[in-house]
Amino acid sequence: MTDDLSHSLRSDARDNRARVLEAARALFSADGLDVPMREIARRAGVGPATLYRRFPTKQALVAEAFADQLNACRAIVDEACAEPDPWRGLCQVIERICELHAQDRGFTEAFLSSFPDTVDVAAGREYTVGAVAALARRAKETGRLRSDFVLDDLILVLMANKGIRAASAATQVMASRRFAALAIQALEARPRQESLPPAARLASAEPRGTSR
Repeated sequence: MTDDLSHSLRSDARDNRARVLEAARALFSADGLDVPMREIARRAGVGPATLYRRFPTKQALVAEAFADQLNACRAIVDEACAEPDPWRGLCQVIERICELHAQDRGFTEAFLSSFPDTVDVAAGREYTVGAVAALARRAKETGRLRSDFVLDDLILVLMANKGIRAASAATQVMASRRFAALAIQALEARPRQESLPPAARLASAEPRGTSR
């Protein structure tokens, strides 16, 4: 009976942890990192004490909630750095990270600026920034990346991408892809007029009284 009770308690603890992480990801993605911990507990159907027992700080919750995204981000950068053409690799980084961030507002905030003392997030950001800096240097050497590019320009691209708002997740990703293509053309030393991805319909961009 003691073994059965112990197993039941462990199972309940796992279920509570999974519900907390699921709720945190959903709320962070929709509303950013300012969501109160009590709201996360309420969405997960657990008490605040249970939440804080599993995750004593929001920093700890953020790191765990975005572990998969951090791994995906690292994989994107590693694949891009292995690309023989560094310009093509840099374009892949911009396209894929913009899309990843468009799917999750909370991850963008964590990656760019929030909770800098969260070890996992900070380490992931440091690795990504260092790898992309090396990739950019190689792209400059080929003459494809404009010579006055600095890494802060990529941060600007990600910050601007973060501001994209659309009625649906699919439309938001669509808009992000077009924005990434525009950014890439702006960063190329000798821009070529390549076709852009399809435009996303953003209600805020529609003048009143007009329609497509």
